[in-house]
Amino acid sequence: MSETAELLISRVGAQGDGVAETACGPVFVPFTLAGERVTAEVDRDHGHLTQLLEPSTTRVAPPCRHFGTCGGCKLQHMQQASYLAWKREQVIAAFNARAIDAPVAEAMPCRGRRRRAVLSARQTSAGVLLGYHREASHELIDLAECPVLHAGIVAALPKLRMLISPLLSRSGEMRLTVTWSQAGLDVSIEQIAANLTPELRARIAQAVTTAGIARVSIAGDPVCEALAPFLTLGSADVPLPPGTFLQAVAESEDDMAQLILQAAGKSKSVADLFCGLGAFTFRIAGKARVFAADSDKAAIAALNAGLRKAKGLKPIETLVRDLFREPLSATELKDFDCVVFDPPRAGAEAQARMLARAKLKTVVAVSCYPATLARDARILIDGGYTLESVTPVDQFQYSPHIEAVAVFRR
Repeated sequence: MSETAELLISRVGAQGDGVAETACGPVFVPFTLAGERVTAEVDRDHGHLTQLLEPSTTRVAPPCRHFGTCGGCKLQHMQQASYLAWKREQVIAAFNARAIDAPVAEAMPCRGRRRRAVLSARQTSAGVLLGYHREASHELIDLAECPVLHAGIVAALPKLRMLISPLLSRSGEMRLTVTWSQAGLDVSIEQIAANLTPELRARIAQAVTTAGIARVSIAGDPVCEALAPFLTLGSADVPLPPGTFLQAVAESEDDMAQLILQAAGKSKSVADLFCGLGAFTFRIAGKARVFAADSDKAAIAALNAGLRKAKGLKPIETLVRDLFREPLSATELKDFDCVVFDPPRAGAEAQARMLARAKLKTVVAVSCYPATLARDARILIDGGYTLESVTPVDQFQYSPHIEAVAVFRR
């Protein structure tokens, strides 16, 4: 049973919630900041803000009308300088937990908007709801605006509602991934309740034409394609397979690529592991020969397709390989001057152990999860590398998530 309590928020926790220390332990109160005095409905260790008694000097007006109800953002109410400092502290804390005194630079601010969104849709008597769920709830918030999404995605929201309306059941819900590419909007739908009849395909095609959508895919299979979606990565135009991973913000991708190129310096041979579509591969190949490996067959095929038309690059060799189960060995790594690895959230523990055995001049780790980055860094440091720098990159604006680029030298 909940009870009303007056709380003093002492800090902002790792998930973006304010934390009040009480006699019964910490209480987490979303949308509060350090130094604030609040009243909240408290149920065990979670509080729901009911009144802001003493606001923090770092509190600002959120830029979005949905903030506080939509579960997509946690920190729109925090002043930019304090927000970036908090993100940097999350990276420092992750390395400290592994007994690493890391040279963590100031966080690089996000310079753009996300080009990919995973949205939920539901049919109601009032029409189609399309947006994000309220945090820890099944309630769907119908988006009217979103300051973190590419303007092309936000502008297309009404058209997307029209597109998916005939695909939704009266009681069901679907998820769709929407990507803004250079050819226009790419929509990938995970599942539909309706049978994909010729009539329904025709309605989808009509909606695609009307809405100016490049492609619609269902369960990974293109159903209608007006234009082949593609992204420009470095000097290459790379086709975009449905559902394939890509960095969330193009400008943040550029920032990370520049950090990688600076670290690689005059390296003549570079391995780009967990390369995906080649976001870093093509940029590195402007200066050095590249070996690019990833387990995603579609991504490697797209990388090769982009390579066939690209000009002015050093040689690129590609390989489909599961680097979690079969990391490159120290012997395979011996001919490279530099290795870049950008694994998923789980990190690359097995590959890091192989890198620790290899006699490489430079290793650059890119990560969206500081905890596993710090774990892999510990392995490299114990293997004889020095951690030269860690640069947080705020690719996931207003969320607790933070990207980071770490540079290691022998």
